[in-house]
Amino acid sequence: MEELARNLADWVKSQVLEARCEGTVFGLSGGVDSSVVGALCKRAFPDACLGVLMPCHSAETDTEDAGLVAQQLGIPTATVRLDGVLDALLDALPDEGGDPAARKLAEANLKPRLRMATLYHFANRRRYLVVGTGNRSEIAVGYCTKYGDAGVDILPLGNLLKSRVRDLARHLGIPERIIRKPPSAGLWEGQTDEGEMGLTYEELDCYLDTGEATDDVRRRVDSLARATAHKTCLPPIPSP
Repeated sequence: MEELARNLADWVKSQVLEARCEGTVFGLSGGVDSSVVGALCKRAFPDACLGVLMPCHSAETDTEDAGLVAQQLGIPTATVRLDGVLDALLDALPDEGGDPAARKLAEANLKPRLRMATLYHFANRRRYLVVGTGNRSEIAVGYCTKYGDAGVDILPLGNLLKSRVRDLARHLGIPERIIRKPPSAGLWEGQTDEGEMGLTYEELDCYLDTGEATDDVRRRVDSLARATAHKTCLPPIPSP
């Protein structure tokens, strides 16, 4: 685990220097992935990293957990409350009616897109790279918001299954309550990653790691991968 942590921190540092930037900025959500990213960035750039807390009608416990990690690891932070920004944007957008579920998802996805814009503001001002928190499990099924949490410069956890991220978190000293709490993008109250994906991380990781899964899990993973393939590609360009 120590070798993995060291290699990932070195990779982050090399990516930043290659881009002729000076440090890293990342969102601290109070979840295990962002906590691990924070720890790696602190190793890579002890004096040039910034964790940004961006509550947006979020659970107060998530903000508390993010602050706990920052304090424990010595990560400098900035807090930008986006509640009012989201409310103002929703007031400005027309109510088109239609499917309530589609409306709920569209409105919820504004949260990670506002956070992406916030992170790039800090990145541009400081000449930092935006470090994303997506892991291999989520990337495999496209569990991210396009131009939201998927809008980043580098993904140091992109080759790690969720179970591996948890193992690394324990090695890095991330509090157990953060490692064990149900993963959530915080899109709405009670929302969880596994509920949205329709399968557990244990099922997903097993399939990705060994190829073994029930027929239902296999169909679900393959269906999600096909439906979300556009999230991991550049916009298509027609042939000349």
